[in-house]
Amino acid sequence: MRYTLRQLEVFIAIAQSGNLTRAADHLAMSQSAASSALKDLESQFNLQLFDRVGKRLQLNEQGRLLLPEAMALTEQATALQNHLMQHQGTGKLRVGATLTIGNYLAVRMVANYMQQHPGAEVTLTVDNTEHIVDKVLNFELDVGLIEGEINQPELEIRHWQTDELVVFCHPAHPLAQLDQAADEQLQQARWILREEGSGTRQAFDRGMYGLLPQLDIAMELEHTEAIKRAVQAELGISCLSRIALEDNFRRGDLSEVKTPQRDFGRSLYIVLHKQKFRTAGLNAWLALCDETVA
Repeated sequence: MRYTLRQLEVFIAIAQSGNLTRAADHLAMSQSAASSALKDLESQFNLQLFDRVGKRLQLNEQGRLLLPEAMALTEQATALQNHLMQHQGTGKLRVGATLTIGNYLAVRMVANYMQQHPGAEVTLTVDNTEHIVDKVLNFELDVGLIEGEINQPELEIRHWQTDELVVFCHPAHPLAQLDQAADEQLQQARWILREEGSGTRQAFDRGMYGLLPQLDIAMELEHTEAIKRAVQAELGISCLSRIALEDNFRRGDLSEVKTPQRDFGRSLYIVLHKQKFRTAGLNAWLALCDETVA
């Protein structure tokens, strides 16, 4: 065979980091050894996998075509090694989740997963929809749990469960005293919202179609808890997932504002790269997702 698994590992690490030094550190090898492995792989097949942009190695079209196949091969090799060692553990699993899912669902799921699979190694990355999708596309994550709707031909997108956004305010806010709020009253309020690029903001914008240009958006924040704190400080009203608000409504420190004229229903999704090799750990996680449906 004209290539080695180590050469493929070096190629994958550089593709994901865009930097030879970081790739070598990740693989616990010298920079010269990593550079030599990449050079040997490219010269053996007379191809170039990266464009050199200053100190950065930017994956080119040939590299992008090779990356999913190289990752699948190295993951299958790891699975084979586990079988040969008579150890069929789940191995490493890299999960990504958007903020609402990550903070209110995924942590508990990771705990359940590790209880079911002692010794499993799991990393959980929590970010907005746009960033989680990018990481799945670049094979930096094995699977993503997201709130936003996307259209990416390279990804498999599965409906996971349903959710809804809820408008809420401080208990002393005038809207808290109403049975329901009319559009005119929503227009008069000061809003504190999630940032553009988040699944929550996407669902809010869709639900408020026709009213958006008239809204007074005082603040945009990246974190759900920060938004709830701002509303508790009477800086405005907001709209977040019911999942994130159930405890607050139960305690009474935030109040739901009924908006029957607005549709804030949405779906939560599982996203996977279509060319991603399904390891035992990934299949176990997907089975857990099927069990964890509200």
